[in-house]
Amino acid sequence: MGGSVARRTKLALNGSAATSNGVNASMLLVTGGAGFIGSNVLASLNEAGRSDIAVNDLLGRDGKWHNLSGRQLVEFVPPADLLRWLEGRKLDAVVHFGAISSTTATDADLLIETNVRLSLRLFDWCAATRTPFIYASSAATYGDGSAGFSDDCSPERLKRLKPLNLYGWSKHMFDLAVAERAARKDKLPPQWAGLKFFNVFGPNEYHKGEMMSLVAKRFDAAKAGETVRLFKSHRSGVADGEQKRDFIYVDDAVAVVRWLMETPAVSGIFNVGTGHARSFRDLMTAMFAALGREPNIDYIDMPESIRDHYQYYTQAETENLRRAGYNADFTPLEDAVRHYVTGYLDRADRYR
Repeated sequence: MGGSVARRTKLALNGSAATSNGVNASMLLVTGGAGFIGSNVLASLNEAGRSDIAVNDLLGRDGKWHNLSGRQLVEFVPPADLLRWLEGRKLDAVVHFGAISSTTATDADLLIETNVRLSLRLFDWCAATRTPFIYASSAATYGDGSAGFSDDCSPERLKRLKPLNLYGWSKHMFDLAVAERAARKDKLPPQWAGLKFFNVFGPNEYHKGEMMSLVAKRFDAAKAGETVRLFKSHRSGVADGEQKRDFIYVDDAVAVVRWLMETPAVSGIFNVGTGHARSFRDLMTAMFAALGREPNIDYIDMPESIRDHYQYYTQAETENLRRAGYNADFTPLEDAVRHYVTGYLDRADRYR
């Protein structure tokens, strides 16, 4: 949980894993390791006693560096140096969460280069060096949900999906490329696993701006006694605030990543969600309850610019993950929101 900034330790760059030629003999690479889910994976590994980790990311000017405060890692690798850094290197695994993740991104060439072509280069490197490869996909690949939320990773099934935004399409393109290689029995990493994250929320998401979860975006207003505003419904049969998502706490998402890292025989594309859709009204009601207050919610019109491609419902089908052997429970929404509010958002230091 969070703690005062004064008590937090400084970022440790630990060179103990370096060999005489400067190349690390045993190391994990986490791309996007300063981001939301990536930094929580890093924290979990540190808490388990592992610090031989290289992080690849851009920190920028939005405070993302705070996500690394108190963490231990061997090396920080800028994206421009990544492919050169990999030359001649042996890694225990690559956890690839680095991406342009904004659902409102409009630069198609940049997303293809970053989310597809770079990912394929890393995939090929892992195949050539026999390195396990775990990567982040997204529920945005499912589009409006009309084709369902099955994580059947056959190329035939994936080709039915029609993402609604450029980000989702870029993730879908990479999923499809990986699935087609697997179907052709091309050279693959010894383990490859794509994770279609649904609506993940929790500490260290604060640099994401409008892409933060609604809990993080509305918490300060709720605590100040202000009215929290949600979108009205513009679809018949769906009440205001009853638009639904599969909300999953970041600790549960990290638990899936850690399980895959510890279960190298498992490969495939998997949904990472609870399997239970809940409404935005439920989410905000849970936040007010965590503050010990009655809900204070109002509803406003959804901007016309997003009405035509707004998702009204997502719910992960988790059978594929369960068949693979993952048997841990997912945290109920009310418990997860309470943990987030009392352990992080309502403290001076909100970082994990």
